[in-house]
Amino acid sequence: MTDSRLAEAGERIRGTLRLKTQPVAVKFLKDAGEFPNKTRRPLADLGKKVALCQAVSMARIYGWSVGIAKEDLVCVPAAIAFGFSDAEDTAAALGKLFCQGSYSRTEEIGKAEAGQITRLDRGAYGAIIIAPLARAAFAPDTVVFYGNPAQLMRLVHAWTYTTGRRAEGRFGGKVECTEYLLAPFLTGTARIAVPGTGDRVFSLTQDDEIVFAVPGASLTEVADSLAEAGKKVGATYPVPVFLNFQPEFPKQFKELGKELGIS
Repeated sequence: MTDSRLAEAGERIRGTLRLKTQPVAVKFLKDAGEFPNKTRRPLADLGKKVALCQAVSMARIYGWSVGIAKEDLVCVPAAIAFGFSDAEDTAAALGKLFCQGSYSRTEEIGKAEAGQITRLDRGAYGAIIIAPLARAAFAPDTVVFYGNPAQLMRLVHAWTYTTGRRAEGRFGGKVECTEYLLAPFLTGTARIAVPGTGDRVFSLTQDDEIVFAVPGASLTEVADSLAEAGKKVGATYPVPVFLNFQPEFPKQFKELGKELGIS
């Protein structure tokens, strides 16, 4: 499958659903030496470290190709979850962080939750490239879409149309970047994610935005299915409204209408 086919599929989806921001391509690399030419590195090119969700927003809003390695990342929970820290027990490390941030009552509770978060072992991958799908110079491991719930409902329709698998989601309100960047790659299935605190504080994610992500290998099938799923019942976006009915007005309105010869 060529990059042009992927780009065309992404643009079809974006146009059909009127998405405000660009679909994003993501690939996990062994090291930063695999970054394509013209990849922006936050520390080297911007003079600062960033959160991983910031890099996603730079791709989907600015149209930048952003390369993230350990030295570019300032977000502690993402560094732990994506294997960029020295933590041997990543669930315990995240559990401690959740407790210290009062997201969990105890470290044990925090560790129990963290154990359900998709994570990479330390050093499994050394870098992540995040780029607008339309200009990605690589075959993506994951493709990410931001939109409102009605828009992403249609993507769920497209996913289930040929797979017969309902889209999964595991919601914790934090470290959600693992759900929409990593989980589709590792599990081979679509994910719905509710962006967490970091997404909304640091990355311009709006109140009405949620995320749908698919394995890169599934993208063209999802794009093709979007045109077919639900078409016999008029399932489209914007969602059509039903107006072929007679409204019922309050009793007082109807009584006055009779007096005035209206009804």
